[in-house]
Amino acid sequence: MALNKIALGSTAEATTTEAWKAAFAEFIATFLFVFIGVGSCIANSKINAGDLTPAGLVAIALAHGLAIVITVAATANISGGHVNPAVTFGLAVGGHITILRLALYWIAQLLGASLASFLLKWTIAAASPGGVPIHALGAGVSHTGGVVLEIILTFSLVFVVYATAVDPQKGSIGIIAPLAIGFTVLANHFIGVPFTGASMNPARSFGPAFATFNFHNQWVYWVGPLFGGGIAGLLYDLVFLGPETQTRGEYSSI
Repeated sequence: MALNKIALGSTAEATTTEAWKAAFAEFIATFLFVFIGVGSCIANSKINAGDLTPAGLVAIALAHGLAIVITVAATANISGGHVNPAVTFGLAVGGHITILRLALYWIAQLLGASLASFLLKWTIAAASPGGVPIHALGAGVSHTGGVVLEIILTFSLVFVVYATAVDPQKGSIGIIAPLAIGFTVLANHFIGVPFTGASMNPARSFGPAFATFNFHNQWVYWVGPLFGGGIAGLLYDLVFLGPETQTRGEYSSI
C-alpha cells in the first residue's frame, strides 16, 4: 500500500543544507506565484471594475498558468517545484517525500504566499477598487459543491504532476513537465474561477485571506485541494507505479 510508504523523516533531515535550500526555493516560488496570480486579479479589477468579464477570466487564467510554468521550471531541480501544499501532500501520500519535508515546505509556501499578499496590499491594491481579492464561493455555489469542484480540479493537477514529473518511466515527458503542469492550472481556471476561484492551492488562498484577515470559507480551500491531491497521489502510486518503478522515500525531480 502507498500509505505504508509514508515516512516521518529524521531530525537530521531538518538540519541539512539541502533541505533548507529546498524550503527556501519553495518560499521564493510560492511568493512569485501568488504575487503574479493575485496581482493579475488586482490589475483586472483596476482595468475592469465590477463583474468578471470573459477577457478578464482569460487574463487571470493565463497569469496563473504562466506563473506556474515559470516557478516550477525554476525550482524543479532544487525542491521539485511543488509551489503548492496540495502537491506536497500528494507526494507525501505517495511516499515520495517525508512528513518532515512536507512540514518544511508547507511553512515556506505559506510564508511566501503571505508575504506576496501583504506586499500587494501595501503597494498596488489600494489603487484598485477590489483591494486584495480572496477566494470565495460564487453566487449559488454550496459548500459541498465548492469542495467537490476543488477536489476534482486539484486531482487533475496532482495527477499531471505525477505523470510528468514523478513517474520514473516518464522519459522525455519530463522535459515538458512545467508546461503540462502550467497548462493544467490554466485550463482549470477557465472552469473554476466563476465558482470557487479555482484555487487548487491552499497557500494561494491563505495568503490573501491572511493579508485581509478574512478567512470566510477558508476551510473549503484546504479540504478540497488536500483531499484531491491526496487521492491523486494514492491512486497514481497504487495503479500506475508498480513495485519495480516506485521511488520509495524520495521525490523524482523533473
